[in-house]
Amino acid sequence: MEKKLFITFLKERGLRFTKERTVILQKSLSFNGHFDPESLYHQIRKTGLKASRASVYRTLNLLCECGLIERVRKTDRGTIYESSFGHKHHDHMLCIRCGSIIEFYSEPLEKIQEKVCKKHGFLGANHTLEIRGYCKTCQKKKK
Repeated sequence: MEKKLFITFLKERGLRFTKERTVILQKSLSFNGHFDPESLYHQIRKTGLKASRASVYRTLNLLCECGLIERVRKTDRGTIYESSFGHKHHDHMLCIRCGSIIEFYSEPLEKIQEKVCKKHGFLGANHTLEIRGYCKTCQKKKK
């Protein structure tokens, strides 16, 4: 299913579905949780498959445009991604000290967003909510 969606997406843009893109797609969707491009690149190389760093970064951008993965957070080490296809929507709390990511879902927040969109005659397709602050562990270290 994901593969067909990506192939269609690429064709619509006049791009080819190459062996490299196949490998990057498969490995990106195989992560449970969050990942960064470097981890993805090294995992691909470990298996003996070939994909350049440039191809990994370019393909991740295409996968985001296509809606198969999402950018979760930009860090000093790069962008963190996660697979979004077939997963329930959720938002993130990001610790600005240790970098931990806490996923959560809030029905009241979703309702507020829907209400705001309706009030402004706006049809929302998706959203990303990030709350930045300090996790419990880092709060204790701060004192």
